[in-house]
Amino acid sequence: MTDPISTIPAPAMPTPSAPKEDIHTTAQHFEAMLLRQVLAQARKTDFGNTLLTNEGTKTFREVQDSRYADTIAQQGKLGFAKLIEAQLTRQSRPATTTATTGKEG
Repeated sequence: MTDPISTIPAPAMPTPSAPKEDIHTTAQHFEAMLLRQVLAQARKTDFGNTLLTNEGTKTFREVQDSRYADTIAQQGKLGFAKLIEAQLTRQSRPATTTATTGKEG
């Protein structure tokens, strides 16, 4: 009889540093997601105009807002992606031991 624990493969270890392109793309996607949420909340405001409120209009606005969020994130107009990218880059660098250098990073 074999030990069931020993037959489980070890999980793959993450790489200590992610490629810069991946970090950049991830930061842009996060900024776009954040902007979509802001726009969705802004669209919830009701001014009482029911003339142009139907499911087709709502769907069109959602697609329009999503495309707008993607475009703004790709252009870097808000700057959130740049800040997120800088933070992710710092976190993805291999940390040096504090005992050797006396400080991190």
